[in-house]
Order: sequence, then structure tokens, then C-alpha cells
Amino acid sequence: MIDVKNQIGLTHAEALKRLESDGMNELPASGHRNLFGIALEVIREPMFLLLVAAGAIYLILGDVSDALMLLGFVCVVMAITIYQENKTERVLEALRDLTSPRALVIRGGIEQRIAGREVVRGDLLMLSEGDRVPADAVLISCNHFAVDESLLTGESVAVRKIAQVESETLPDIEITPPGGDGLSFVYAGSLVVQGRGVAQVLATGLRSKIGKIGKALQGLDVEITPLQQEIRLLVRNLAIIGTLLSLLLFVIYGLTHGDWLHGLLSGITLAMSILPEEYPVVLTVFMAMGAWRISKHRVLTRRAHTVEALGSATVMCVDKTGTLTFNRMAVQQLVAHNLVFSAAHSSKSKHDPINNLLPENFHEVLEFAILASETTPFDPMEKAIHEMGQQYLVDTEHLHGDWQLAHGYSLSPELLALSNVWKALDRDEYVVAAKGAPEAIADLCHLDQQQIETLSKQINRLAEQGMRVLGVARAKHSGSEWPDIQHDFDFVFLGLIGLADPVRPNVAPALKECHAAGIRVVMITGDYPVTAAAIADQIGLPVGSGGIITGAELVQMDEPTLRERIRHSNIFARMVPEQKLRLVNALKANGEIVAMTGDGVNDAPALKASHIGIAMGGRGTDVAREAAALVLLDDDFASIVHAVRLGRGIFDNLRKGMAYIFAVHFPIIGLSLVPLILGWPAMFAPVHIVFLEMIINPACSIAFEAEPAESNIMQRPPRSSKELLFSKHVFFISLLQGISLLVPSLIVMGYALNHGASADAARAMTFTTLVTGNLGLILVNRSWRHSVIRTLGIRNPALWWVIIGAFIFLILALLLPILRDVFHFAPITIQAFALSFFVGLTSVLWFELYKIFRREP
Repeated sequence: MIDVKNQIGLTHAEALKRLESDGMNELPASGHRNLFGIALEVIREPMFLLLVAAGAIYLILGDVSDALMLLGFVCVVMAITIYQENKTERVLEALRDLTSPRALVIRGGIEQRIAGREVVRGDLLMLSEGDRVPADAVLISCNHFAVDESLLTGESVAVRKIAQVESETLPDIEITPPGGDGLSFVYAGSLVVQGRGVAQVLATGLRSKIGKIGKALQGLDVEITPLQQEIRLLVRNLAIIGTLLSLLLFVIYGLTHGDWLHGLLSGITLAMSILPEEYPVVLTVFMAMGAWRISKHRVLTRRAHTVEALGSATVMCVDKTGTLTFNRMAVQQLVAHNLVFSAAHSSKSKHDPINNLLPENFHEVLEFAILASETTPFDPMEKAIHEMGQQYLVDTEHLHGDWQLAHGYSLSPELLALSNVWKALDRDEYVVAAKGAPEAIADLCHLDQQQIETLSKQINRLAEQGMRVLGVARAKHSGSEWPDIQHDFDFVFLGLIGLADPVRPNVAPALKECHAAGIRVVMITGDYPVTAAAIADQIGLPVGSGGIITGAELVQMDEPTLRERIRHSNIFARMVPEQKLRLVNALKANGEIVAMTGDGVNDAPALKASHIGIAMGGRGTDVAREAAALVLLDDDFASIVHAVRLGRGIFDNLRKGMAYIFAVHFPIIGLSLVPLILGWPAMFAPVHIVFLEMIINPACSIAFEAEPAESNIMQRPPRSSKELLFSKHVFFISLLQGISLLVPSLIVMGYALNHGASADAARAMTFTTLVTGNLGLILVNRSWRHSVIRTLGIRNPALWWVIIGAFIFLILALLLPILRDVFHFAPITIQAFALSFFVGLTSVLWFELYKIFRREP
């Protein structure tokens, strides 16, 4: 161990020079996004560019009011999106503090606390219990030092550290990977849980282990969801079709009527009815509102489009430590006198006097385990032991708050046990309490072979349940001279304590819901197979016919073998970060939609490579949050299930909304073309299209978005990754709905013209039929399973605002002279209105019969 008494550390000038040369001690990020940057990203989105271009065309053609309405709506949607993204970035900035610790350093011989980002190579760090290590460093002095490296390794159990012996090798020393006891290195992002130490910084920022993993993320491309790809393709195709049909109509009208100006106006009107501006608007609204709704469940959405993709996830890869478990230790079992006591951990049991009764046989083992721990512990296992003492030994003679610690023996590589010597007020002799590795305690107690065999069986039984096992012993000492080593005490073996990282209580129900929804859950952990198997058994996760696959086995597999084995195994243990990424890629190669949850740096590459990365925000690292698409702010695994349910509901409602838009566009296009071909008066002017598309259609997207999910949404299997939003079935239904509205509308127009109605009166009747049928389509499409009557009882305020608002506006357009002139309507009789209303409403009722004969799954 190096003498640190005369260490003066770096001077202020040296620290500044190294800060300039090496840069700030910060984790690599995907780039800070300010308000301007977020706005630029939104504006560059092809869907928004198409909307802006459409508005510009209207403006150039002189349709100022139409252009302003369209561009105004686009601006509102863009503002909502920018606000949501900017709010998300601000929350992430607040979370960055978790991995931006302050550091106590020695500079110029003086201890001073500085920002973690200002730590430089060569700094001397003063580390103690509770400190988060700000940079990779080597210990030059330490006492009873242990560190939690779970954020890097996935191991929830703290590892012991020793000091570096040779001081002259420090500048050129090579940092070994984290994990395992007996190393002298500490790593950025890890947490000191026991002891004190002094360490010299070897690597900061990008050069640290945590920084290198973060830097590797920059080489991974963020996945584009299948829905994004499909909508972009749909928008492009519809834009091409609309342009071609508009040009065709312009040429036909000009050649047949000889009026090229009106032909141009007709072509423009048709283009307005076909241009696919609703689709990107609807998609944006659904995703933005979905992100807002999911935030109510304490889930932060970093990339809104992944909300929908989450609903189509077929495989969910979860990390054990901190995701399925609490990442804190708790006493699970006590073993004494060949008897076993299992501790209760529910909040109810802790306050139930009946459950707080600890049999007398176990009092002594718990009593001396507490005496062998720090009085104010920070080590997770010692805290768990103290918590159990407070639960079971309060108001007994086995808690000794008035005893004084007289001497102590630290853990060493030669003997994995420690002892505390106490001065009791009620006796002259000293009381010695020891705890540590069961083998070390057995050695201290000089157990015979038969006793060791019995002890080994007990240890193995606890280990098979995924527990960390400690042995406990007691001794007495008289006199003022302390023995040099612990072996000089006459220890008596008391028993074993089994500790484990407890499973979150809501994990098992959440997994059941995932299984019911057809989502396969895969555990990928850096922990040992026996521990992973024990956790899987507690939460009801089947191992799979392929058994547990370890990291060592994975190294021996080629890609085809891995792709086949991964189909039959649900638990992967002792995995390093590169292997987790390889597993995610293998699942993707098998055609799975992969959701990956995690909190540590070791999860970050896989988080970014997966279709949907879900990071834990409470204890997760900055690198993990930067890589993820979703962040669980409360680290609650059950929130994932809420997110899945919401994602499925979003896609379900999005499909209904898109199908409705396609269906209602068909009669709009037909009423633009057919009257001109038949020699009837033109049905639509641009104002009619604006009314239909810029009031009813976008509003209906909001109404469908607010629709509650179908009751069986979590009993359906995930949709295939190859299944389109507009499948053949959906396309056929939408086409029939459109035709069923187009034909009655044409019949009403023909009826009106044949009975002597003016062109304006016929237009008013036809438009009433179309709007009424439009509203009817909204009602029947709310559910493709249940009848309109049943859905009327489902609360959806946005829906009724849309329907009532559109209907009132239609009545005003028919009654107010100023609006009649704008819409080119003539007054119509009540009988004519009733006829149009009845025809429009009944034109879509056939879909109710369809629901009866065929229920959607």
C-alpha cells in the first residue's frame, strides 16, 4: 500500500493544463438538442415538408384562405411536437445529475470538492461510503473497501478492492475490465458501499470504461419503425397518384369542354382531395398524444414513434439487476441449529406483529450478524441485516445500542471474514462477532469434517436459490491485549444468513400479462446461471427447452447456431455488453420486434440496437438513457405493460383512423370526377375540400386517438412485423365503406337534378349526404368488434366535440346566407335535408351487420 500522507496531488496549473488537453470528464452523448435543433429536426421531416409544400402550392394558386388554414394547422402540430421533444430533453438533462457526481480531490496538498466533470488524469480522489466514482482510477490506499459495479457488470453484489502496491507503475498501468474481487481499480459510475480510500485517476471522459461504451453507441443507427416506413411509402404513392389523376382530369376537361381555366381549377380541386396531408398529420397527432398519455404512467418518450412500435413487440429482453429486482440486498433466510427461517418482505408483513415473531433459535445468529456489521452501515448486505434486526429484534435484549466498539479485524484476501470486538456494559469480558464467507467462518470455528459436509449442503441449497451466503460466529475475550489474527479467538459457529436482491413484487403479474399478450420475455444478465434461474423461478419465467445459455457458450456459437438456439432459450447468463448486443441482433435476424429494458451501461449498446430501447430513469446511467427510446422514470417494470397496452391501442386506433380517412376520400374523389364525366355541375370547389379535410378529418384523428383500447387488446398476439397498416383486409373494408357512401351521394345528386333542383341546391343536398355519411363512418369505425349502440356508452369527449361541431357548422352553412354564398349552396327544404340526412346515415349501417358475422380478434 502506498503512503498517502505526503501526497500533494496536482497543482491548480497542472489540473487546468490537463483539462485543456484531455477535455471535460463527461460521458459522450448523442448531442445536446436545443430548441432550435429540435425545431430543425421536425422541419426536416419529409412528412412536414410535404405539408408545407402543399400549403405553398395553394398559396401560389391564389387560394389564400385555404393555404393559411393548412399552414396554420401544420404550425400548430409542429409546435406541439417541438414542445413535447423539448420537454423530454429538459427532463433528461435533470436526470444527467445521477452520473455527474461531485468529487473530493487532493490538489496542492489541500482537500477540495470539485465538479465531477472537472476531474483530470492524475488527480487524487478521496473516496468513502456513498460516493459515486467520477473517473477510472487505481487505489493507492484503502481500508475495508467495497464497490457496487452493477451499472457496468450487472452484478448486484459489491466487490472488494485492494490497494496497488507499486507506486512507480501507476502512470503506465493498464486498466483491467471490471468485475471480481481483489482488483485495485475503481471505475467511473460505480458506487462505493464500504470503507474509505484514496485513488489516482487514470482515465476520464471518453477514455474511461463507461465512456468507451457510450462512444461505441455513436456507431449504431437508430431503428426506423416499420410504421414510419409504411406511412412514408403510402404518402409518396398517394402523392404520385394524386398528381397523375389531377393532370389527367385537367387534360380531359380541357379537351372535352375547351375551357382550360376551369379544367385547371378542377384539377386543383381533385389534387386537394387526394393530396395525402391527413396521413402524416394523423400519425404525428397519434404519436404526440401517445407520448403524452404514456407519460402519465411515468414513462418518458424520447422518440415518439416508438410508442406504436412497442405495441408490436414480440420479444422483451430484460436485464435482471435493477429491472426485475430492486438492486438492493435483503435477508431471505436464516439457518441455525439445522433449522431454516424464511423472512417476509412485503410491506404488510413488516407491520404485522404475527409475522415479526422470530423463533428464539435464530435470535443469536441475527444478533451477532448485526454486531459484526458497521453501526451505521452503507454496504447493502449490512443494511439488510440491520433492517431485519429492526423488524424482528426490537424490544428484545439482542440489540445493543449502548455497547462500545473496542477493536476490529478487517477482511483480507487470505481470510474472507471480519470481526468486531465489543465492550458490553453488563459484563467484564469482551464480545467478539464475526461474519464472512461461510468457508472462512467454518475455518475460524475449526469445524470437523461431518460439520463441514452438513454446512456445505446448507450453503448449496441457499446458493441454488440465488442467495449470497454469509456465515456468523461468536467468541469471548478477556484481557487488554488484542490477538494479532482472528484465528486466535475461540469462535463458536452460529449459523448462516442468505441474502438476495429481491424481485419487484409487480414483476410476476407483469410477466403474466406479457405472456397473455403473446410477448416472449428473455432475461439477459451478467449474473451467474444459478442466480438467474432462481429469479426466473420466482417470477414464473420459463427457462425454455434450450436451457440456460452462458456467455462462454455463446462465444463458441456461430450466427446460424445462435439464431436457432435463441428460439428455445429464455435465460442468458454471464453476458458481457457485446454479447447482449449480439443476442438482440440475432433476435432481429429471426424477424422479431425487440424491446430491450435495462439500466446499466452494459445495456446501452443493446438498448440502441433494439427496435424499442427502454431505460430505467431512477438509477440508470446517462449512457443508457441516451441510447433508449423510452425511459421509465420510476423504474417500475409494470409501467412497461402499460406502455405495451397503450402502444397496441395506438396502432389499433391509428388503423381505424387511417381506414376512415381512406374510406371518406373515395367519395370525395368520386364526387370530383363523376359529375364532370356525366356532364353534371361541378360538385366541389376548394372551400368544400377545406371544410372536409381541414376540419372533419384532422379532428377525427384526434377523436380516434382518444378512443379507449378494445377490451381484448392484451389478449391478442403481437401483430406480425410484416403486417401492413393497410392490409388487404383493411383496404377492402375501407374501399367498401367509401363506395357505400359514394353511390348514395351520387344518387342524391342525380335525384335532385332530375327533379328540377338548381345546381346549388343539388350541391347542398349532396354535401349534406356526404357530411352525414362521414360522421356515420366515424361512429361505426370506433370499434370493429362492437356495435355502435355499445360504443355509445364508452366515454370519448373528443369524439362528440367533433361530431357536434361538424354538424352545427353544416347547419350554419345551409342556413346563413353569408356561408351559403361561400359554399355555393341554395336553400333546401326540410324534406330535402331529411332525405339527405337519412341516406347518408344509413349508407354505412351495413358495417354493423359485418361486425355481427365476423368479429375482429
